[in-house]
Amino acid sequence: MSTGFDVRAVRAQFPVLSEPIHKKRLAYLDNGATTQKPQVVIDAISHHWTHDNANIHRAVHLLGARSTEGYEAARAEVARFLNARTEREIVFTRGTTEAINLVAQSFVRPRLRAGDHILVTGLEHHANLVPWQLVAEQTGASITHVPLLDDGSLDLGAVPALLAAKPAIFACGHVSNALGTVNPIAALASQARTLGVPMLVDGAQAVAHLRPEELDVQALGVDFYAFSGHKIYAPTGIGALWGKLAHLERMPPWQGGGDMIHEVTLERSTFAPPPARFEAGTPPIAQAIGLGRALRWFTRELDREGALMHEDTLLRTLTEALAGIPGVRLIGTAARKVAVQSFVLDEAHPHDAATILDFAGVAVRAGHHCAQPVMTRFGVPATLRASLGVYNNEDDIEQLVRALERVRAMFA
Repeated sequence: MSTGFDVRAVRAQFPVLSEPIHKKRLAYLDNGATTQKPQVVIDAISHHWTHDNANIHRAVHLLGARSTEGYEAARAEVARFLNARTEREIVFTRGTTEAINLVAQSFVRPRLRAGDHILVTGLEHHANLVPWQLVAEQTGASITHVPLLDDGSLDLGAVPALLAAKPAIFACGHVSNALGTVNPIAALASQARTLGVPMLVDGAQAVAHLRPEELDVQALGVDFYAFSGHKIYAPTGIGALWGKLAHLERMPPWQGGGDMIHEVTLERSTFAPPPARFEAGTPPIAQAIGLGRALRWFTRELDREGALMHEDTLLRTLTEALAGIPGVRLIGTAARKVAVQSFVLDEAHPHDAATILDFAGVAVRAGHHCAQPVMTRFGVPATLRASLGVYNNEDDIEQLVRALERVRAMFA
């Protein structure tokens, strides 16, 4: 495999990859759950806590100014990354889950009436399903869904009729966390927009694996886009919601507290404009700074195009290697996939297999991946999931394959 991408140099930037696991070389193939962090992100967080730590926005002292500057610079990085029209369209959240809940409770719930419905897909992570079920229960609305085909792609032929029924919102993942399927968001958004249906996209699994033009929220034509920092080499506990400013300006606050207000009396309060309106309380400042640094590394210091080509090639290698192992069944074989291959072994339950793989230094995910409807669709309780990042290489795949052969031998 040769893409011209220097994966060895990239790997050297991630300290944990040199950490022995059970006295074995670490083959970290659980990037769909969380990515590892490069040293520059670790250093940025450490520098903030060592030199600039203070609360933001309200302080007049120098540390407060430095902290505020770092926090708002991170917002600018997110806006640049998604090609937002303005930084005011970027709301910091704890991650994709909180961002979707914010939209569900602040944008959708006030518009819902009994008998209305929300459209999702059969591919969704629970974070893009349960919030809609909650607001449906609260209002008497219902949920409809786009079904899945046998290869793990959406039944796109069913979409026009489902959208014509005028759901209150269409919530769709950009990339399936369980299967790696890439959904044609721009085409779906065009159909939704024609019918006046707002669309939210869960971008958690997309942001680290798609090209810039596929993450351009203006070009996509969607209404909301959410992602989590820890899926793109940033810390946990931080993410962002992009929303069209016209929507955000009409949405009421979801949480109340400090820094989201304009004026407060004992009787009533008025609220700050977006994005402050949706960032109540002290935010995860260091984590936001870490997110900004991760995005700067990913977009301007990493060979991003080379990295994504490397990932695509590695996914083909991984898929072919797994398909060649007797007793392995691939789950999810859509024509357009990124970074993820789920599979099951005839001989062993995924949890047992993952435990054995761990002792061979191989980190994969086993379970339903917070996507139980996907597991139900394919008739399995769980899968093993190998998911890739920019630092993975052929050695990781070879180590996985060797370990799987040992699993098969143990259960033969």
